[in-house]
Amino acid sequence: MNFEEKLVEAEEKNKSLLCIGLDPDPELMPPKMGVFKFNKAIIDATADLACAYKLNLAFYEALDDEGIDALKRTIKYIPADIPTIADAKRGDIGNTAKAYAKALFDILGFDAATVNPYLGFDAVEPFIDYLDKGIFVLCRTSNPSSADFQSLQFVLKRQRLPLFEIVALRAAQWNKKGNNIGLVVGATYPKELALIRQNHPNMLLLIPGIGAQGGDLASAVREGVGAKGHGAIFASSRQIIYASAGGDFAEAARRVASSLKDEINYQRSVPS
Repeated sequence: MNFEEKLVEAEEKNKSLLCIGLDPDPELMPPKMGVFKFNKAIIDATADLACAYKLNLAFYEALDDEGIDALKRTIKYIPADIPTIADAKRGDIGNTAKAYAKALFDILGFDAATVNPYLGFDAVEPFIDYLDKGIFVLCRTSNPSSADFQSLQFVLKRQRLPLFEIVALRAAQWNKKGNNIGLVVGATYPKELALIRQNHPNMLLLIPGIGAQGGDLASAVREGVGAKGHGAIFASSRQIIYASAGGDFAEAARRVASSLKDEINYQRSVPS
C-alpha cells in the first residue's frame, strides 16, 4: 500500500482530515515527563481522530539521544494503518538528498516527508524515486517571513508569476513518475491557497497553520479541499498537544483534536 492509499483509508476509517503534529517541547510538556511517554499518551488519546501524524524532526534532534530514541519508538508505536509524515524539510545536492531520503524512509520508516525544493530537481528526485512514499514540496509556507522569497515575481514563458506558483508548477511536472508529490501550503495565506488549489485541483495539499499560527480554518477548508471533499490534510501541533500542561493533557488534547476534526468536517459540508 502506498502513502496515498494508506492516507485515504485512514481518512475514511476515522472520518478525518486532521493531521496531528507530535512536536515535543519540554518547556510546554507536563513536568518530568519523558518524550515517548508524552507522545504515547497523545497517540492513545487521538488515534481514532487523526488521518496522519506529523513529527517535526528538529524537536527530537534538539533533545540529543533521548529525542532520537523517542522519535524511533514513537514511529513504531503509531498504529500501522495511520500514515506518518517526517516534517524534515530536507533539501540538498543529489548524493546528500539520496542519503536523507534513505534515512527518512528506509531507516526511520516514515510514510512521507516534507522536502525543500530550493536546490532544484536533483535535490527532490531521490525522494520522488520512492514511489510508495509521499513527498510534500514546500510551496507557500505558513510563517510570516515566507514572502521574503516566495512572493517574489519572476517571468516564466512571458508570464509574471510569484515564486511559490512556479514551485507548484515544477512540482506538478515532477509528479509524472508516480503521482506521489504534494505541496505544503499554509492556512495563513488563503488567497494563495485558493490559487494553488485552482491551478492544481488534484494535488494533495498539506496545510499547516490552522492552530497557534492563526490561520482561519473555515477559509483553509473552503479553499484547500478538492472538489470531491478530499485532497487536503490539515496539520495542527501546539493547539492540540499542549491544550493542557497538567495531568489531563491527553484528555485535553483529545477534546481539541475532536473539535478540530468536527469543524473541518462541518466546513467540508458547507456549500461553496
